[in-house]
Amino acid sequence: MTDPRLNKLRFRAWRRGFREADLILGGFADARLATLTPAQLDAFEALLDQEDHDVYAWIVGHETAPAAFQGDLLEALRVFHLQLPAARGDNLGA
Repeated sequence: MTDPRLNKLRFRAWRRGFREADLILGGFADARLATLTPAQLDAFEALLDQEDHDVYAWIVGHETAPAAFQGDLLEALRVFHLQLPAARGDNLGA
């Protein structure tokens, strides 16, 4: 049985309206949502409430994220982002 919250978060992560954010957040959701702690799920949900371009800039390091978003979840997203080009064979975010 699937968790409705995880399904909702996965849906929101894949439908950001900004391709690069979709690929990072949606891919991360597919790969990691089931392993996140309740606190990390809350942080991911809060991150999804932010503007796409801001979130993308925080993940790729173009801007510093506000203190409320600093932590292990954002770091996991950064690591995931850095692994994407090798896995996909492209230069997303380079």
